[in-house]
Amino acid sequence: MATKIDEVDIKLLNELQVDADRTNVELARLTGLSPAATLHRVRALKESGVIRIIRAHLDPDAAGFPLRVYVAATLSRHDMRTTRVFDEHVRSVPQIIAAHNIAGESDYLLSIVTRDVGELQHVLNRLTAKGGSRLVTYLVLEEVKPPSPLPLGGTYGTRPPGPARGRRPAGRR
Repeated sequence: MATKIDEVDIKLLNELQVDADRTNVELARLTGLSPAATLHRVRALKESGVIRIIRAHLDPDAAGFPLRVYVAATLSRHDMRTTRVFDEHVRSVPQIIAAHNIAGESDYLLSIVTRDVGELQHVLNRLTAKGGSRLVTYLVLEEVKPPSPLPLGGTYGTRPPGPARGRRPAGRR
């Protein structure tokens, strides 16, 4: 269940998503709260799980990982043991920087970074050994849009105000 957040929480979360390195005093200034109230709010958002972790967003190329791929993986078997073994392996591989169990043609979508093709081949071979029967690799050529903040309180994609669907505006029959 989603945690209830108010407009001040949304302002704090938006500011932290843009730059999580901001000081508590700066966050307080941006939100109009006292530093103590700001600290209390941020702690509450962490305790509720809305804020999972605060970390730096690194550039893979600059950090020495020029090869980035997505891998759509299908398991050889669909039983609890195979899934558990594969999941544990995926969590243990540092080159797999994101992994999602998905519905559709494949079972998983993995985001992998490596230093070179040999390292990628090793990662893929280990995925196969741990239950992946079909691995489709997609080479990242260019990042078009980096990971973005959640659109908290944003309006893009929402229905504009007006009469409810299925109802005619007053005066028209």
